[in-house]
Amino acid sequence: MKLSRISLGNLRRRKGKTLLLAAGLTIGVAMVVAMTGITHRMKADVERKLDEYGANIVITPKTESLSLSYGGVGVTDASYDTEELKEADAALIKTIENKQNISAIAPKVMGTYKISERSYLIVGVDFPSEFRIKKWWRLKNGKGDSHGTAPLPPSIPSPDEIILGTSAAAALSAASGGRLTLGGKEYTVAGVLEENASQDDIAVFMDINEAQRLLGKEGSLSMIEVSALCAACPIEDIVAQIGERLPHAKVSAVRQAMTLRMQTVGQVIRFSIAVSAVVLVIGFLIVFVSMTSSVNERTKEIGVLRAIGFRKSHIIKVILMEAFAVSLASGIAGWVAGSLSVGLLAPQFTGAKGFMFEPVMMALATALALFVGMLSSIYPAVKASRLEPLEALKYI
Repeated sequence: MKLSRISLGNLRRRKGKTLLLAAGLTIGVAMVVAMTGITHRMKADVERKLDEYGANIVITPKTESLSLSYGGVGVTDASYDTEELKEADAALIKTIENKQNISAIAPKVMGTYKISERSYLIVGVDFPSEFRIKKWWRLKNGKGDSHGTAPLPPSIPSPDEIILGTSAAAALSAASGGRLTLGGKEYTVAGVLEENASQDDIAVFMDINEAQRLLGKEGSLSMIEVSALCAACPIEDIVAQIGERLPHAKVSAVRQAMTLRMQTVGQVIRFSIAVSAVVLVIGFLIVFVSMTSSVNERTKEIGVLRAIGFRKSHIIKVILMEAFAVSLASGIAGWVAGSLSVGLLAPQFTGAKGFMFEPVMMALATALALFVGMLSSIYPAVKASRLEPLEALKYI
């Protein structure tokens, strides 16, 4: 008689125990698959949002500066050999090797301009790119009341329109829809930004070409902000590639943004590993207890097999074949259940939709089930093999 037939016969005769064992292992594998899939999507979603939520690379003119002080009191900074950024530099960024990882390029020209004997910060921007980088911008309502905010306007401001920071708007007594004269030209206030505790609050934002004309900086840029998608490549590579294209500029990664991204992603990964480890331990204990109980209940059967000539190795093989069959079925069932769970639960935690049926994940889930099932069955199998035929007489 083949050992495999004995194993399958035992499983069929003990359907209740078999289903209980398979259910425990299936639930464990399904939870690991679900946690892995959801965590993977959460990680991708966090990386995407953090990469796109603001600039993580800043390009400024390269300059040599000398700090002057007297008696420990800083006086001023003397700058020399200052290089200028040009509009063509922004286009060169799109030619780097990792250009597909560039989400947005936001050139800026900045300077001060006097309005009613008071100096204000003028920031010339490319509004479409600026809106992509600063997704946290919100506009006050039409009356300039801070009790109601609205998303950015559906249409891009025209060259004749400006957006004011909340402090600048208050100082100029300007509101959305109002008019403001700068350099002999009248501009319409397209909106007033909600306060966000940054330099944006004191700025007057306008079309970059209009700002260059107003500040007398035609063709020049003060800085370029770049939002890079760095999930697929190190940001240092992009910084180095931009530096090669713009040797006259200083290219820096915003370390705060990168540190935040890595810490957040790391926490998600550690949480997933911890939960998966706990679930695997529980699955191991379920299989171990079930198989040990099964061996204890089958003392008579195992004793008879030993009495008719079955060796210890045969008994071990019978028990492990049973564990193998249950583990294999549980691994596949757990993969299916876990994949369905990812499709149902992932949209609740991330913006990702759709079910996850990945062959690689199926192979890993099956291997994991077999590893846990076989490992937890070794001791019960060895215990069963050591049973002496005389022990069966107690149950006759």
